[in-house]
Amino acid sequence: QVQLVESGGGSVQAGGSLRLSCAASGRTFNRYNMGWFRQAPGKEREFVAAISVSGGITSYTQSVKGRFTISRDNAENTAYLQMNTLKPEDTAIYYCAADFANGRIYLEPRAYEYWGQGTQVTVSS
Repeated sequence: QVQLVESGGGSVQAGGSLRLSCAASGRTFNRYNMGWFRQAPGKEREFVAAISVSGGITSYTQSVKGRFTISRDNAENTAYLQMNTLKPEDTAIYYCAADFANGRIYLEPRAYEYWGQGTQVTVSS
């Protein structure tokens, strides 16, 4: 069992930055690929970024490439999402999720077994 707790959300103006953290419980964090997803009001949950167990492989949705960076610290059982040059369209609840590593990174929410409660990110123009 893995429990995930996100933090770091908030309200910023367009062009600003936020760093989200996802703290994981348990001693098996380094056996899970980690993903960040977001869900805006009235929209489906969408993939944002993912990172492999070692951190050597990352994947991003096109709209955040060059602005967001996913990382992880296995010693601290924590995953991060650094978000720069934020835009109003980035406004959403952001969720971190864990997927037991089996050789590939998945972009689909249904592939992830464990989820955090979410943290709100609001970007004003």
